Amino acid sequence: MPDYSLESANGAPEKRVVGLDEVGRGPLAGPVIAAALVFLTPPDEALSSLIDDSKRLTVKKREAAYAALMAAPSVRIGLGAASVAEIEKLNIGKACHLAMQRALHHLDVEPDLALVDGNRLFAMPCPAIAIVGGDRKSLSIAGASIIAKVKRDRLMTRLSERHVSYGWEKNAGYGTALHMAGLTKAGVTPHHRRDFAPIRARLSGAHHSAGAI
Repeated sequence: MPDYSLESANGAPEKRVVGLDEVGRGPLAGPVIAAALVFLTPPDEALSSLIDDSKRLTVKKREAAYAALMAAPSVRIGLGAASVAEIEKLNIGKACHLAMQRALHHLDVEPDLALVDGNRLFAMPCPAIAIVGGDRKSLSIAGASIIAKVKRDRLMTRLSERHVSYGWEKNAGYGTALHMAGLTKAGVTPHHRRDFAPIRARLSGAHHSAGAI
C-alpha cells in the first residue's frame, strides 16, 4: 500500500509535495487525463486507508476514495488533459507529459517538489523526482491516479452514450473484444487514435468512418 513516507522524506507538509499521474496511455480511444494532488497536511488514517493505486481498487472503492479526496479540505487537486488530436500530433508519451503540465498549471498552490509516476521527467515549474510504480508507493501519486481514473472513466461513459457500439462505458476505450467488434461493425470515430496500430489497420482497410460527434 502507498504511504506518506516519500512526501515526508522530501519535507512535506512544510514543503508542498505534489503527486502527478496520468490515465489513458494505452486505450485506442479518448484523451489522456492527468491529475496533480497535494496534501496540505498529512492525510489521516481514515483517508489514507481508502487510497491505493487506482488499478488495484474496485469501482466501488475507487469511487469512495475519489469522493473522500474531493471533499477533503486539506487536499488540493489540479486536472489536465491532452486530446486525441494532440496525442496524434505529439505522440502518446509527449501528450501524457502535456496533460501533467496542464494539471500542475491548474493546481491552486505552488508546489515545491513533484513526485511523478514513471521513469521520465519533463519541463515543470519545480524540482521533480520520477518514481517507477509511484502509485503503489506514494499517497499523493496514488490519490492523483484515482482522480484521473474516475474523471476519465466518467468521460468515456458519456461518450459511449453517443457511440454505443464500442462498450466504452465498460472498457474506457481499451482494445477489448467488445471494442474491437464495435470497430468492425461501426468503424472509426473521431475519438479514436488514428496512429495506434489497430485503428490504423482499419483505416487502411475497407472500414468506413462512424461519422462526426
